[in-house]
Order: sequence, then structure tokens, then C-alpha cells
Amino acid sequence: MVYCRACGKEIHESAVSCPNCGAPQAGTQTLPRPDKTILPAFLLCVFLGWAGAHRFYVGKIGTGILMLFTGGVFGLLWLYDFIMIVVGSFTDQDGNKLTEWT
Repeated sequence: MVYCRACGKEIHESAVSCPNCGAPQAGTQTLPRPDKTILPAFLLCVFLGWAGAHRFYVGKIGTGILMLFTGGVFGLLWLYDFIMIVVGSFTDQDGNKLTEWT
């Protein structure tokens, strides 16, 4: 099994395209698992979200600094990130979705 390049779901290694999102796959190489997981991002967002700690965790330093100095952009970006983490659409600096909870 490998991970889809677009949505991060597990697909069979011989799949030409992802059955979930339809994205074409470039060969049968195994994609690296993201080294960041949802649980730490979730906990950082809950407790230190206003300071952008979850953004620093996933490598989004620029927006992390912005959130630090604006209180999570007045709470709106913090709420948006919280929802994205809960529904499983939060990404790291390379655009890879955080797919594993632990």
C-alpha cells in the first residue's frame, strides 16, 4: 500500500490514479509518511492556538508568527485551523495533509 499524492489516503501500489480523489499517481513508489501527526497539532491548537503553536509544529513559521502577534488573527484563524484539524484537512508546510492521529 502507498499513499495518494493528493489526498493522502492509502491506495494499492499499482493504482494508476487514486480511487478516492482521482489524482494521477507517478509510478509505484511509496510516498513518505508525514512526520507530523494530528494529535500534537490538535493539542497545541486547543491550548496554544491563539499563539500559533500548531503552525510552528507543522513548519508554517510565517503564519505562526502572525498568529503569535495578533492573537490567532483575533481568534478567526485559530477557529479555522481548529476546524481544519478536526475534519482532517490541516496540512504541513509542504502541503501534505496530517492523516495519522498518533
